[in-house]
Amino acid sequence: MTMRLFSIIGRKGSGKTTLMVALAREFKRQGKRVGTIKHASHPALVDAEGTDSFRHFHQGMAERSMVASPDLRVTFERTSENHDPVALATRYMAGLDLVLCEGFRGSILPRVEVVRREVSQEPPYYTVPAPGAGPWLGVVTDDLALTAPCRIVRFQDTMWLPVISMLAWEHGLLVEP
Repeated sequence: MTMRLFSIIGRKGSGKTTLMVALAREFKRQGKRVGTIKHASHPALVDAEGTDSFRHFHQGMAERSMVASPDLRVTFERTSENHDPVALATRYMAGLDLVLCEGFRGSILPRVEVVRREVSQEPPYYTVPAPGAGPWLGVVTDDLALTAPCRIVRFQDTMWLPVISMLAWEHGLLVEP
């Protein structure tokens, strides 16, 4: 089964996670199987100190630990491997229709960038793309004066979410697991 990968990028606090959540819910509403991957430049802390699972992983120094409950499974894994989103999706997200990736601005993934002027005065990433970066399909913004070399979708537009979901679905990177 072929899956699609798509990235949402932007400055800290610009609304990337809010857009990711809205897109994931929209695709779920459409009946699609959706996964998400979040890039982090800091250590990921997703377990509480003192719990058995925390102790298994941190005190036991296990390479991998899994918490399995009736309706949820969480795996913790130590690795120094490259965290390329295509490799991660292929390894962990097989069987899904679409994987939305937050961040990974240097990856080959097609992307939209969230730009909010009140959050950052730094220039948008599309003005100086990372080497090897995938294509910019659009910019999502609340800045009415913003111009860009790609499609601009404004949060004020009533159809912003369907437009972004269409871009992600039609132009996502196709990957065979």
